[in-house]
Amino acid sequence: MGTLPSYDELPRRAGLPASWGVWGPDGSDVFGCLNLLTPERVVAAARLVQRGAVFALNWKMRLPDPPLFDRQPFTHEVTGGPGSTSHDDVLHGWNTQSSSQWDGFRHIRNHAALADEPGTGHYGAVPDDEHGMHHWARRGIVGRAVLADVGRWRAAVGRPLQYDRPDPIEPDELAACLAAQGTELHEGDVLLVRTGWLGWYEQQPADVRARLAQTEHLVSPGLRSGEHLAEVLWNLHIAAIGCDNPAVEVWPPGALSSPEHEAEVRADRRRLHEIFTHTLLLPMLGLPLGEMWDLEALADDCAADGRYECLFTSAPLHLEAGVASPPNALAIK
Repeated sequence: MGTLPSYDELPRRAGLPASWGVWGPDGSDVFGCLNLLTPERVVAAARLVQRGAVFALNWKMRLPDPPLFDRQPFTHEVTGGPGSTSHDDVLHGWNTQSSSQWDGFRHIRNHAALADEPGTGHYGAVPDDEHGMHHWARRGIVGRAVLADVGRWRAAVGRPLQYDRPDPIEPDELAACLAAQGTELHEGDVLLVRTGWLGWYEQQPADVRARLAQTEHLVSPGLRSGEHLAEVLWNLHIAAIGCDNPAVEVWPPGALSSPEHEAEVRADRRRLHEIFTHTLLLPMLGLPLGEMWDLEALADDCAADGRYECLFTSAPLHLEAGVASPPNALAIK
């Protein structure tokens, strides 16, 4: 993994490793790790298409139902009557993060950076309203993607993930899963991580879904939070990560910590990354996070043919200053 500094070599901002300045002066870079998706890497990724098999990674817009994290369901109005020549769609109360999503750089700030650095604590000291999904939409997101089917791998080694509890995936298990698949990750790849949570959720009855929609009761497996997760993901030098669970990380934050440690962190928001690594990954490292992506059909196909790499495309919403977007992502083999 060649061209970038290691995690330990990154400059410190607000006392934390940060990629601010790696791709441009402070206040100018709105792409972070997406800068790794160079034209040369796009051309190489296009050569991966062999069969023309296309896998759409967006989940149904109305799932999860009810929405998680206290987000509200939208209503779908179709304009015009029975005799109208045309109809339009109108979505009332739609939240761009209610289903499959990219977390953009306006989504999460780092409170240490907010206190100690210029700007509003968002990535690269870019002013809050100058970040936005429109930058990613204008550029488009295209490259090589690699699937780490952690759900299948954990089951194969006798430690199946528990979907109704905060079951941690150790960051170092990503490498073990890829090795078991015979898959090599390259700099600039998009890493797709399947836990199997989404498929499990679809099988749950209405009462279980309703309970999960209450934030105080939401639990899910995911990557173990903490600075080691940030170190591992950065040192992979990936362009982005997309997962099928609600938060990439195990949920809820702090579930794997002692009550004393969690209380200390929540009392000092400079330390929030110790239990919620979003606050390092997005605002300090510039690593886009994808959540609740439908990886089931892709994973089945990869398991069948033994190829865990593909051409990946994503066209986020061209929403000025947008916080997040459905990925509108495709995997093509």
